[in-house]
Amino acid sequence: MSELYFQDKNAKVYIAGHRGMVGSAIFRKLQKEGFTNLVFRTSVELDLRDQRAVRGFFEDERPDYVFLAAAKVGGIVANNTYRGDFIYENLMIQSNIIESSRSVNVKKLMFLGSSCIYPKMAPQPLKEEYLLTGELEPTNEPYAIAKIAGIKMCDAYRQQYGCNYISVMPTNLYGLNDNYHPQNSHVLPALIRRFDEAKANNLSSVSIWGSGSPKREFLYADDLADACIHLMRNYNDAGLVNIGCGEDLSIKELAFVIKDIVGFKGEINFDTSKPDGTPRKLMDVSKLTNLGWTYATTLEQGLRLAYEDFKNKNN
Repeated sequence: MSELYFQDKNAKVYIAGHRGMVGSAIFRKLQKEGFTNLVFRTSVELDLRDQRAVRGFFEDERPDYVFLAAAKVGGIVANNTYRGDFIYENLMIQSNIIESSRSVNVKKLMFLGSSCIYPKMAPQPLKEEYLLTGELEPTNEPYAIAKIAGIKMCDAYRQQYGCNYISVMPTNLYGLNDNYHPQNSHVLPALIRRFDEAKANNLSSVSIWGSGSPKREFLYADDLADACIHLMRNYNDAGLVNIGCGEDLSIKELAFVIKDIVGFKGEINFDTSKPDGTPRKLMDVSKLTNLGWTYATTLEQGLRLAYEDFKNKNN
């Protein structure tokens, strides 16, 4: 497609999920870049699972561009416990927004997925073409299937209707406005909370699920937002684009970095009776790099910013 997208700072931009970690990062980045016509609704104002309500919102607002960052998300415990909720709510949210975008001729939509779409035992690093080449990690399969459906729906709408809908797959994210819930958070924010509480309560040790051997890649959410806006301007094709930093570390290594940043002086114990999940998830980001984008925030820089945000919200 030769048309230039996402250049007009007065264009109406809808950010679905603007209060979540990803959506709020995109919101901040757009404001910083001078976009003046940003549209959003809280979950109280608009239930994205309600097809009629979503259609009415799109007919009233008629946005030019859509960032589909709204989703029901959680860590390994939440994904495995609320399996029905995760597949139903995510399918409804994304289907309602994608179809309503088509109905009012949105110029371009970006669907944000997750690295859990890839097969559990896929070769590393994860290339975009590995999608649907093997079985998924069982603990988060319902969520992953919903996200795969979103990618395929965007591609199907592109093929049938000519919609310029693109899909991006972020690696593990962290940053401002992360979810630090004791049961439903991802590993990095969970560790920040656990070490902070252990420090506050003068505990002698912290217990962590699993062996600590799985390796994970982490990207600061504001870097993700920068990548999303870059791709909104520079990517107009079917398929998906991985967004990450292309570097990983073990959960054990991550735990010791967070322990030092928080200032916890006790021991770390790894509970090997608990599951590890996927052995490794490292993104191949060569496609993104070839499109002209690389990350800017180191893990230590990002963790310090995230911990400050956590303290500001919890003290």
